[in-house]
Amino acid sequence: MAMASSTSHTPTSLLILLSFLSLFCSLQAATAAGTVGVNYGRIADDLPSPAKVVELLKTQGITRVKLYDTSSDVLTALAGSGIAVTVALPNELLSDTAADQSFADDWVHANISQFYPATQIESIAVGNEVFVDPKNTTPFLVPAMKNVYNALVKHNLTSIKISSPIALSALQSSYPASSGSFKPDLIEPVIKPMLSFLNQTGSYLMVNAYPFFAYEANADQISLDYALFKPNSGVVDSGNGLKYYSLLDAQLDAVYAAMSAIQYDAVKMVVTETGWPSLGDSNEVGASQANAQSYNGNLVNRVLTGNGTPLRPNEPLDVFLFALFNENKKPGPTSERNYGLFYPSEQKVYDITFTTSSSGSNNQAAPPAASGGEGDDDGEGVSKASNAGQTWCVANGKAGEEKLQKGIDYACGEGGADCRPIQEGATCFDPDTLEAHASYAFNSYYQKQQRGTGTCDFGGAAYVVTQAPSVMESASSPRDIEKWGRGEENEGGFGLDL
Repeated sequence: MAMASSTSHTPTSLLILLSFLSLFCSLQAATAAGTVGVNYGRIADDLPSPAKVVELLKTQGITRVKLYDTSSDVLTALAGSGIAVTVALPNELLSDTAADQSFADDWVHANISQFYPATQIESIAVGNEVFVDPKNTTPFLVPAMKNVYNALVKHNLTSIKISSPIALSALQSSYPASSGSFKPDLIEPVIKPMLSFLNQTGSYLMVNAYPFFAYEANADQISLDYALFKPNSGVVDSGNGLKYYSLLDAQLDAVYAAMSAIQYDAVKMVVTETGWPSLGDSNEVGASQANAQSYNGNLVNRVLTGNGTPLRPNEPLDVFLFALFNENKKPGPTSERNYGLFYPSEQKVYDITFTTSSSGSNNQAAPPAASGGEGDDDGEGVSKASNAGQTWCVANGKAGEEKLQKGIDYACGEGGADCRPIQEGATCFDPDTLEAHASYAFNSYYQKQQRGTGTCDFGGAAYVVTQAPSVMESASSPRDIEKWGRGEENEGGFGLDL
């Protein structure tokens, strides 16, 4: 990763200043975390009761759930739970909903207003992957969305968002991500009208994205580590020069690029389905429990530690994992019945967690603990525990540009540090200096390695400090730290003795 350079004669005080500006940026970036929800499908004959499912969601810290219908039993069980709910109007109702406003009114009355606000319905998925529906329901989609919205207006429920999940098969091109484009036959009839509706109503595009399918079909060309959010050397997009460290990021940016190509840059995105099967047929390459644990565990950590995709780095990533349970009545290959995070017995298929407080210790995304580690971190190089006795890793400007750049390349590549925030245009790109970028990369790597002995060295290009909290807690902005760097006092009266 090429970063900006600076002269080797930068004063030591300025190098320290830049290091702490980088750490301040880490604190700010950590607040942009996304959310993790789960899809609750019920194509099975052995699932626990809705009441038990709600208790399971609550004990696991899962605060968002997506349904594929508006089951009264499920919506009643979710009442008062504090869990945000996405419900669905199924594809088979699209034509009636599109043709008759009164049908949409009655549907909203019976399936939404009867349960809201006791059940915290936050959005309605009108149809699901309509463009690949063999019954050709595509022409009904946008009219149905508009009629459901009109019904919500009548019931004073416009805080509930309307959208419709699309599959990546809606794209004509997705590689490289910068070349993303929608299929031409969809653009004018449905894509543009749908995006216009989403933009006008302040809603977002729902996208179902499965790196598993891309890997399964191209295992000889796609790195498994790249698909599973594991440390890898990354893939540079030949169109925009951005470097990608995960296949999901590239897939989502292909959708962003496709929207941008038709001038809908402002529409946001929610990943309404993504997952990895724990079991598959012999020809389903990559389907395994270990890979499912890695994908979903790493994804949870990726989402909860903040930042968006390389193309939209400042937008938090919100995802719904697929799926809550293994569903034994789903048709198709073995994998279709083995996407679940839980067995119907409510036992985990594999061990991952869904909250910031525990994800670092159990999910596969967390690096193995090393000797000398202290406390818990949030995966972005910022500790969430008490500051007492903690340490940070900053760049040693005296090491020279070559060592700093070599260290950045390792940390952001093989080392698996999250360096998206210091890409050009991202949250922490400024200050645009080699030392500041190195401090961010080194500290991200150091924290991910649990502050283990020897993980803040980079051939002499980095060193450990213990004073960051007194600066960060007293400073209210990078401007405050700049004053400290010039030897001025700010209102907080903070200082360092390094």
